[in-house]
Amino acid sequence: MKNKRVLSLFSGCGGMDLGFEGGFSVAEELVNPEVFRHCSNPENGMVYLPETGFQTVFANDILRYAETAWKPFFQNRGVDSESVFHTESVVDLVKKHEAGEFQFPTDIDVVTGGFPCQDFSVAGKRNGFNSHKCHQNDINGDIPAKESRGSLYIWMRKVVEITRPKVFIAENVKGLVSLGDVKQIIERDFRRIDQGYLVVPAKVLFTPDYGIPQRRERVIFIGLSRRYLSPAMVDQIESGLIDVYPPVSHSENGGESLLPYSQVRHALRDLLEPERSEDPAQQKFSKAKYCPGTQGQTEVAYEGIAPTIRAEHHGNIEYRRLSRENGGKNLKELDKGLPERRLTVRECARIQTFPDSYEFVRPKKKGVEYPLSASGAYKVIGNAVPPLLAYHIAHHIESLWNELFGEIRQITEEVHEGEALQIA
Repeated sequence: MKNKRVLSLFSGCGGMDLGFEGGFSVAEELVNPEVFRHCSNPENGMVYLPETGFQTVFANDILRYAETAWKPFFQNRGVDSESVFHTESVVDLVKKHEAGEFQFPTDIDVVTGGFPCQDFSVAGKRNGFNSHKCHQNDINGDIPAKESRGSLYIWMRKVVEITRPKVFIAENVKGLVSLGDVKQIIERDFRRIDQGYLVVPAKVLFTPDYGIPQRRERVIFIGLSRRYLSPAMVDQIESGLIDVYPPVSHSENGGESLLPYSQVRHALRDLLEPERSEDPAQQKFSKAKYCPGTQGQTEVAYEGIAPTIRAEHHGNIEYRRLSRENGGKNLKELDKGLPERRLTVRECARIQTFPDSYEFVRPKKKGVEYPLSASGAYKVIGNAVPPLLAYHIAHHIESLWNELFGEIRQITEEVHEGEALQIA
């Protein structure tokens, strides 16, 4: 039953949104049946992750490519995309809300948001809160510091303050935790909302530990409203008896109840070569020339884990296979005479655990409402939270939901019932 309402900020193409809702398939090696016991038996090498009780009722992103990827996919899932997805910046939406010109949805249970990470990434300028760009991603002009791209977590905080969800989940790059006292400042600011939020110390999640064949590390902040938590539950979380972060499902060598890390070949199973595929996203790949010594000139380990799928790569996305002359090691494919080429859009999406039902490339032509280029698709895929990682988070929180909030809900219902009897 879709009875938990999710408000999604900085939604991108919907990786976090899809993961929270569930209802998609991934390669069977990516799923540990000891963790997801509710999944069906593998079919054709794929495992279906059932829908959760979460439903996205509001999504937001200013990037046009994000909108053109998000809307058609979720529309095909029965979502009224036009009313759910908003393209204005969160800063403008909050200002309109405060002016009485706009209202965020009510009865929100969860707020999610991967606030912009470029200013915290070790691959960027690391300006942090002092970003050189504004909230609309343009070069910073005369706007206040709190409206800069690096301070957008403040505006996510304002939305949490407005909607007062039971849970909020924020996501960013690992580099944030090593940038001065940024992590502590963010945690402190979120703790002060409403009647207070129990902000569990942020944790860096390594995606291979969750079945994703990609060396991606993301810091996750989880906050739970003290308005709904019982004091006993607060004590159990603070003492570590209850962990709100999802348990790992894989490890490098497996063992006990864990599976070995999944591999790139598992995610790319059954994909045809671009010239043989009818999928526009599999037909498209960067033609940037090999340029040794620069980023992106490496071959993904076909029988290993891929590097992080990057949003900002300027065409230098990693190679599916290099030639022997350039150090290629994917001999199984090279021995078949397959040429050197970079990863296709679909291959990047598969490594990120997006299902093939995401039409990441739609040519611009008559009758296509939301055209999406390969360059735009690479960008939103690289920016996304892997849906499988988000599913781990959602599944674990949902498994704890009644334990976390059930007692308070029961008390609230009893109070309302008593009031109704008095009125009668």
